[in-house]
Amino acid sequence: MMSDVPPSNEAAPNRAEVPPKPFSPEDEVAMRESLKRCSAATVEAAVQFRRTRDVALLPTIVLGVIERFVELELRPKLREGDDDLRLVEDLGVDSLTMMETVMLVEEVLQMQTNNDELRNLRTVGDVKTFIDCKVRGLPLPKPTRFLPVEQVAAVMPIQPPFLFINEAQIGSAGAQGKYKITGQEFFLQGHFKDNPVLPASIMLEALGQLAVLFLLEGAHAEPGKRVDPSRILFTSCEGVRCHRICRPGDTLTLSVRPRRVKMPLATFEGSIRVGQDKAAVAEEVTLTFAYADGATQTVGARDNAAAGAPSHPRDAAGGQPPLAAAAVSAS
Repeated sequence: MMSDVPPSNEAAPNRAEVPPKPFSPEDEVAMRESLKRCSAATVEAAVQFRRTRDVALLPTIVLGVIERFVELELRPKLREGDDDLRLVEDLGVDSLTMMETVMLVEEVLQMQTNNDELRNLRTVGDVKTFIDCKVRGLPLPKPTRFLPVEQVAAVMPIQPPFLFINEAQIGSAGAQGKYKITGQEFFLQGHFKDNPVLPASIMLEALGQLAVLFLLEGAHAEPGKRVDPSRILFTSCEGVRCHRICRPGDTLTLSVRPRRVKMPLATFEGSIRVGQDKAAVAEEVTLTFAYADGATQTVGARDNAAAGAPSHPRDAAGGQPPLAAAAVSAS
């Protein structure tokens, strides 16, 4: 998600900042012609928006316009999906199609954008938040940072074969990640015999690792401080429910959102999906953490990490990954 914090209806007006312009019958005919390949619900929402400037209509309009440019076989995924759907990877929206989509949205909503603002739009949620902010006249949120597996491994203290994040997106509102079960994981040899099933404890470990990555990316760090990767430990997990068996070939979509972050504790809510199926939820995943002593991470250090420079700090518990070490300590 590009949006770090989606606009709050309580804090922002329910109508667009710009008052409605005259919307003549001729304007309506022209707009209906522009949207003729969109659903009837999209067209009617657009007509009502132009008359009232009611921002509650924006999600219907935005999703309807995106659907107009998505291949037929992918449209059910868009309708049934959520804001984490990626424009390129999940919906096949290339840069040219993205421009067509934005141009039509601009025409319908009577707004203007520039190309630089579009570069950070990676998901459906990004587009919805971007359009909402533009129409309301609100500042655009900071873009989400995308980390491929190489950058995840460079940042994380947990390393393969115990790293269960293949890619991640980090913003101040939370983090999303992916992990594909390959079937080669060492623990699947015994869980279970001739019937490999991902253990629920590993699903929770993956959520904990995503929470660790969120802390290390510094979205909630105090100014001038960074979290010490060797001092993050798993503390507790509450309200856990598993809804689906996960097997080799499944791709887990991980999501964590901070509920409370104040050193030394950080509590997150987490969820896992496989496609559109709910796989697991955790109401509270709590970690302990500490800031690095007197150290402010420099831009150069971050650049080295982003370039894949080795960074494999361990905690003091026998060189084990922090989450694993905490689990051993608690048992």
